[in-house]
Amino acid sequence: MVEIRVLGGLSLLISGERQGLGTPKQRTVLAMFALHPGRLVTPDELVDELWGANPPRSALPNIRTYAASLRRTFDATDEGRGALVREGSGYRLELPTETIDSFRFMADHHHSRKLVAEGELDRAEAVLERAMSEWRGSVLAGMTLGPVLATQRVAIEEERALAVELLADLQSQQGRAGRAVPLLRRLIAEHPLRESARLLLMRVLQRNGDTAGLVEAYHEARHVLHDQLGVEPGAEIQALYEAELGRVRGPNRTGVSSHDEDRLRSASGPGITGERAAADWLPRTVIEFVGRKECVSRLLSHVSRVEGRASAVLVVDGMAGSGKTTVALHVARKLAPKYRDAQLFIDLQGHGDEEAIEPFTALFTLLRQLGVPGGRIPADLDHRVELWRRELAARRVVVVLDNVADSSQILPLLPTAPGAAVLVTSRRRLADLDVGPPESLPLMTLAEGMALLSQSGGIERVASEPDAAAEVVRRCGYLPLAIRLAGSRLAHRPARRVSDLAALLAAEPPSVDQLHVGDRTLARAFAASYEPIPEQAKRAFRLLSIHAGQYSAEMVAALLDLPRAAAVELLDDLVDRHLVEEIEGGRYRLHNLLRQYSRAQLLAADGPEATRTAVRRLLDFALHASLEAAKELHQAVDVRGEVDPGLFSRPDLTGPDIIAGVEWLERERINLAMLVGLGAAYELHHHVWKLSRVLWRFLYVRGYFDDILYTQELGLASAKIIVHQRAIGTMHNYLASALAKTGSHRSASDHLHAAIALFQATDDVRELAKLRANLSVVNWLSGNLEEAVALGRQSLAGGLYDNRVPLALPNLGLALASLGRWDEAMTVHRHHLFQARLKQDYYHLANALSHLAAVRVRLGQFRRAVILLSSSLALFRRTGHRYGEAEARNTLGAAYRGLGQLDLARRQHEAAFELANDSGERHAQCAALNDLGMTLLATGELAAGSDALREGLRLAGRISNPYEQGRALAGLAEHFARTDRAEARRHWERALAIFRRMGVPERFEVERRLAELGTTAVNVH
Repeated sequence: MVEIRVLGGLSLLISGERQGLGTPKQRTVLAMFALHPGRLVTPDELVDELWGANPPRSALPNIRTYAASLRRTFDATDEGRGALVREGSGYRLELPTETIDSFRFMADHHHSRKLVAEGELDRAEAVLERAMSEWRGSVLAGMTLGPVLATQRVAIEEERALAVELLADLQSQQGRAGRAVPLLRRLIAEHPLRESARLLLMRVLQRNGDTAGLVEAYHEARHVLHDQLGVEPGAEIQALYEAELGRVRGPNRTGVSSHDEDRLRSASGPGITGERAAADWLPRTVIEFVGRKECVSRLLSHVSRVEGRASAVLVVDGMAGSGKTTVALHVARKLAPKYRDAQLFIDLQGHGDEEAIEPFTALFTLLRQLGVPGGRIPADLDHRVELWRRELAARRVVVVLDNVADSSQILPLLPTAPGAAVLVTSRRRLADLDVGPPESLPLMTLAEGMALLSQSGGIERVASEPDAAAEVVRRCGYLPLAIRLAGSRLAHRPARRVSDLAALLAAEPPSVDQLHVGDRTLARAFAASYEPIPEQAKRAFRLLSIHAGQYSAEMVAALLDLPRAAAVELLDDLVDRHLVEEIEGGRYRLHNLLRQYSRAQLLAADGPEATRTAVRRLLDFALHASLEAAKELHQAVDVRGEVDPGLFSRPDLTGPDIIAGVEWLERERINLAMLVGLGAAYELHHHVWKLSRVLWRFLYVRGYFDDILYTQELGLASAKIIVHQRAIGTMHNYLASALAKTGSHRSASDHLHAAIALFQATDDVRELAKLRANLSVVNWLSGNLEEAVALGRQSLAGGLYDNRVPLALPNLGLALASLGRWDEAMTVHRHHLFQARLKQDYYHLANALSHLAAVRVRLGQFRRAVILLSSSLALFRRTGHRYGEAEARNTLGAAYRGLGQLDLARRQHEAAFELANDSGERHAQCAALNDLGMTLLATGELAAGSDALREGLRLAGRISNPYEQGRALAGLAEHFARTDRAEARRHWERALAIFRRMGVPERFEVERRLAELGTTAVNVH
C-alpha cells in the first residue's frame, strides 16, 4: 500500500516502509503532486513553485530529473508502480485521495458536518476525533514553500481550525467542557487573532457556568485584538460579554459566588468599553488589517524615536490602489491610545475628478474637528496656520492627511512643536518635503493577497479553491484595491465559484475592465493618477504599454523619439507619480494592470500608424544596439552586411560607452527576445528576421537554446512572408543549431536539408559548405558516423571560408574519433587548433583543445588530456563562452577517472551535468550522466551509479542518441556483472548491437566482456 503524509512533514510510505525523497526541491515536487492527486501538474506550475519569478535556465531539465527520480521510487515496488505518470509535458499522481492524510482529514471533517446536520452528534464527534488523529504537526513542516504550497498550507490549516471549533462545540453540547476548553485554548494560542475561536471559548465557559473565566477570556481577546489590529472585538463577542455582565450584576445572582464577583470586578475594570477619545474623526476602515507588518512597524518605530522631541510626520506613498489610506488609518488607530485628545482625518482630494482642497479650506475643517468654534477661526491663511499650530501644541493629536497632491498643499498643515503625529498619503513622491524618507508601499505578497481575498470574498470559499484564488490574486497584480474589488465580486455573487472569477479575469477584455463593483472601479483609480499629468507625460505613459518587458532609458528615448535626458526626466516624473516602476537604477516597467489601463488609453488616443511607428523606432534601436554589442562575437562574419540595417537616426543611443558589449546582450536577453515577438505582432517582418539573425551567435555560445528556437521560428515565419530566400535559409540553419543541441535531430536535419535546397538553387558555395558541416554534426549525434565523415570532407573540399575557421574541422574530427580512427581525428583536430591560432579565434581554440583531449582520453593518455583541458577551460572562462564547457568538464572527469582520482572525476561530471542542464544540451547531459554513473560504480556506489546510467539511457532514448544509449547499456552491464550475469549479458548484447551498427570501437570491449561470460557474440546483430 502507498501512503503519503503531509500533516507534520512530508513522507512517503510504501508497504509501511518510509522512502527516501531526495533533495529539498525534489521533496517540493512530490508535495505538489500529493496535494493535487489525479490532476495534471504542469512544468510551469512546478517552476513557479520552486523558483518563483527568477528560475534558472536549467529549471525545466531539473524538474524532469526530479520527476524521473520520484517515478523510479514509486516504480521500484509493485504497490507503487504506475502511481506517477507522465502525460504530455506534465505529471499526474494516480493515487486515491484516501492514501493522502490531508484528504482523509478533510473527508472526515466534511462527513462530520453532514452528520451534525442530520442530528447524529455522537457519530459526528467520533468521526472528528478520528480526523484529528491524522495531525502530527504543521502541514509540510520543515519545508520551504512556494506560492501554491503556502496557499495550500493556509487552506488546510483553516480546515483544521474549523474542525477543532466544531469538535469543541460538540464536546461542550455533550457536557464535556473539560475536553473542549483545552482544545480551544490550544487553537487560540496558535491563532491569537481568531475571533471565532475566542467567541466559542466564551460560549463554552458560559455553558459551564464559569463567568469569571468568560470575563477573562473577553479581556484577553480585547487586549490582543487592540494591540495587534487596533480594533475592538466583534459585535457577537461584545454582546455575549455584556449579556453575561448584565445577568451577573442584575437582581438575580443565583449561582455566582462572592469569589467570582470579586474576580469579575477586578477583570472588568472601571467600565465596559473604556472612555472614548474627545474627538475621533477617523473613518471606518477594514475590520481585519492584512499584511504590511514591516511597514507598520517602521512607521510606529519612527514615531517612538522622535516622540518628545518633535511631532512625527509619516509619509506613505504608492501607486493607485496600493492601500495607502488603509495603512495610514491602521497606524493612526494604533497610535490613538497615546494621542488621546483627538484623531483627525481629511481627504485633500489631490488625485481625482474634484478640485484639490486648498490649505485655507483644509485648516477650517481640521480646526472644527478639534472643536474650535467657527467664530474663533481667522479669515486669513497665516492666522489660521498660527491658530492650528497653537492648538496642536496644546494637545496630543494624530492627524491623517489623505490623498495629498504635492508638498505645497500640506506644508501649512504640519505642526512645529512636539505632541502630534501626522500621517500623509500621496500617489506622488513628495521629495521636497523635508520629513525623512517616505514609506513607499510595495505590492502584496501572495500570502497577503490570499488573506485579503479571503477577508473580502469569504474565508471558506477561498479556502475551498486555493489554486483558483491564487490565480485571482496574480491576475490582480498583487494590488490591494484590485484584490478587494475581486473579493467584492465574489461576495456579491454567492453562486459563483472562485475559478469562475479567475477565468473571467484571464479572458478578454483585460482584468482592469473586470475589476469593478458598482461605481467603484480600478480604472477610475488609475485615471485619477493619469488625467492630471502633462500631455507629453501622458504620451510617454501610453507608449510604454507597447512592450511588456523592462525598459532601459535608451529604449525609452528611442521609443519616444526624444533626447535621452528628456526621456529620463519624463520617466522620473512618472516614477514619482507611481505610474511607472523603477526596478533598479535606469530600468523601468509598468505594473501589469497599469499596463492594461495604459494600453486602453493608447488605443483610444493614438492611431495604429503612430503606434506602429513607435514600435519600429524601438526595434531599430534593438537591432543597432545588438549589432554594436555583438561586434566582438561577429569579428569573422560580416553580419552587418547580411542584415543591412540601414542608417540609424539615433546613434547617440548606441555608442560603445552605452552599449557595453556582450554583457549588454546578457542583461537585455529576455527583452530582446520579447521584442522579436513584438515585431512579429506588428508585422515588421524585416526587423524580426534581422534581429533574430544578429542575436543568434550570442544565444548559441551562451547556451540559450530555447531562446534560439523562439526567435528563429519567428524569424523564419517573417522571412517566408517577405519571400527573402537568403533569410529563409539562414533561419532554417539557425533553427537546426538549437534543435540539434536539444536532441531533436530529425527536425534539425529537415531544416538543414531545406536550407541546402535553397542555397543549391543560388549556387552559394560558402553557405553550402557551412550547411554540410552542420549536417555532419547532426549525423554524428544521430549515430550515422560514416555519413558524418563524408559530409565533413565534402564541406572542407567545397568551402571558401575566407578568414573564418572552417566549421567542418571540429565536426569531422568528432566523427572520426567516434569511429576509432584516432590518427585521422588527431590530424583534423590539430589542423583545427592551427586555424584557430592563426585567426586568433579563442572560441575555436578552446574547443580544439577540448576535442584533442577527448582523443587523448580514448587513447589512455590521461595526464596529457588534463593539461589540454586546463587550457581549454581557462579559455572558456576568459571568453564567457558556455557552449562546449560541459563537454570539456565531462572529458576532464573521464581523465581523472582514468588516473584513479575518483572524487575529482565525480565533481567534474556533476559540474558538466549542471552546465548541460542550464543550456538544455541533451547529448551533453547524456554523456555526463553516463560518465558519472561509471565513476560512481568505480567508487563502489552501485545504486547511485546505476541510477545515473538508467537516467542516461532514458534521456538518450528520448533524443535518439544511439552512442550514449550503447554506453549506458554497457555501463549497466558492468553493474549487473557483479550480481546478475544473465542481466549483464542482456545489456551487453543490446549495447553490442548498437555499437556494431555504428561501427564504433567500443564493440570490441563488449565482445571481450561477453566472451568472459562464456557466450559467443557471433549471432548478435
